[in-house]
Amino acid sequence: MAEAVVSTASRIAKEEGLRRIAEIRLRIGELQQIDLGVFKFALSQLCQQFSLDARFEFEVEKAEFKCKACGHIWEFNKDALDPDAQEAVHVIPEVAHAFIKCPKCGSPDFEVMRGRGIWIESVRGER
Repeated sequence: MAEAVVSTASRIAKEEGLRRIAEIRLRIGELQQIDLGVFKFALSQLCQQFSLDARFEFEVEKAEFKCKACGHIWEFNKDALDPDAQEAVHVIPEVAHAFIKCPKCGSPDFEVMRGRGIWIESVRGER
């Protein structure tokens, strides 16, 4: 993921005519369960390889679900999952439906309303 962020930010900078990237703002969905310390380390290593001196800003977006059966909306609680389920959802967030159920009616049929994925919110730099 870190490699995708650095290469995408570099592509955006090139398209925007930036000669130097100063800041990259990222929004990380909570459902990804990214270890920010490890992610920051990976980004710093890749920036050294690509000779980037960018500062990273992170915003973690809470995961929110909506039950398709009863309409109940609730937030993700990874501590409600056993360690194996936590790992499965971390590796493949789409499997959340196999491990998470609506706390109101028990249905596994829900939609992820927010808190999924990683987005580059902005790339700022010098022209």
